[in-house]
Amino acid sequence: MILTRILGTAVLAFALASCGGGSRDISGEREVLPTIGSSGGALSNVEAKRLFGAKSFASTQPPAAYGSYAKGCMAGGAELPETGPTWQAMRLSRNRNWAHPETIDMVRKLSAYAATQPGWAGLYVGDMSQPRGGPMLTGHRSHQIGLDADIWMLPPKSLGLSRQQRESISSISLRRAEGAYVNSSWTQAHHNIIKAAAKDPRVERIFVFPGAKVQMCADEKGDRSYLRKIRPWYGHHYHFHVRLACPKGARGCVNQTPPPAGDGCADAVQWQQNILNPPPPKKADPNAPPPKKRRELVLADLPAQCKSVLEN
Repeated sequence: MILTRILGTAVLAFALASCGGGSRDISGEREVLPTIGSSGGALSNVEAKRLFGAKSFASTQPPAAYGSYAKGCMAGGAELPETGPTWQAMRLSRNRNWAHPETIDMVRKLSAYAATQPGWAGLYVGDMSQPRGGPMLTGHRSHQIGLDADIWMLPPKSLGLSRQQRESISSISLRRAEGAYVNSSWTQAHHNIIKAAAKDPRVERIFVFPGAKVQMCADEKGDRSYLRKIRPWYGHHYHFHVRLACPKGARGCVNQTPPPAGDGCADAVQWQQNILNPPPPKKADPNAPPPKKRRELVLADLPAQCKSVLEN
């Protein structure tokens, strides 16, 4: 993510982004893998989200992440139990409490740490992946290979919520001034939990709204190296989004370009300033062709390994 490419439109886009705004592509993919192409037969041109969204359980294959965060699938996914000693999975009707085993382990350990924070019984865990990953029927463009997890900003007071309560309860927004600042619901515990996630060596980056990154930069008085992983992005004020790197030795998994060197705090402050004082919009080119509508991924677009994941 190179902030200078997007600052000019930050305010408008940020205002339009929803809290679950995963429809934006934050994959940053950089490698091209062989795809299914015509080998998918009659299903090759079927929207991949229809096929993967219909799977209710994981494939019986060794765990593997294939492709990139916004164009891939997951073999041998693990299910996060609906309730654990320090977490509850939310929105169970979506069946998105599946992930690569490394992600499940990260969530378990992070939730145990969260439970040590004042006022936190653990974590409410939002969307991870579908049972076999792949494109989702609604919402996110990423979360396809089992290495993404959304963690609610709402501090859990109870880990005894019923299934129905988990459908109706809402998280809380921590942003103020369209995301330029945190609001009064932000606490030191939020800082500590996000910091703990970033210090997990498996975590590649964490997405939060710009004001949260700026606040963490201002408050951090110790080791600042982990701040490099904290990346300001649209939305992400009802939850923070943890992304793991491809597991060591994983074949067919495409890592995102690493975050730029440094703590990234100056870029976050610049984003904040562009929210508060928007730069003048670029003059539209009357001769420019209209932007092309993003095409939905079809099965043929996905990595070749996803054919066996779907068929298993």
